[in-house]
Amino acid sequence: MLEFLQNNLLMIYILTFAVFTGMEVISKVPTVLHTPLMSGANAISGVVIIGAILLIRQAQPDDYLVLILGFLGISLAMINVVGGYAVTDRMLDMFKKKKKS
Repeated sequence: MLEFLQNNLLMIYILTFAVFTGMEVISKVPTVLHTPLMSGANAISGVVIIGAILLIRQAQPDDYLVLILGFLGISLAMINVVGGYAVTDRMLDMFKKKKKS
């Protein structure tokens, strides 16, 4: 495990920096822009799902780290896509005209 960390230290630094940068950028977004931002995140999550599927398909059967990361990528991206779809659907319902009885 220590050898893995030493070999991938730069990637771990980049991932940590990306997480903190993303949190800082998202926290500065005004409330009215959250739904369009979520639509963009859904598109990115779709790409993540495809990448994770490709990762799992190319993994060796005994490479558990790659298989677990691929599974987590698919699971978390699917949660984001489904949640984003539900929020976008609710937002679009707000703009529909109400039928008068």
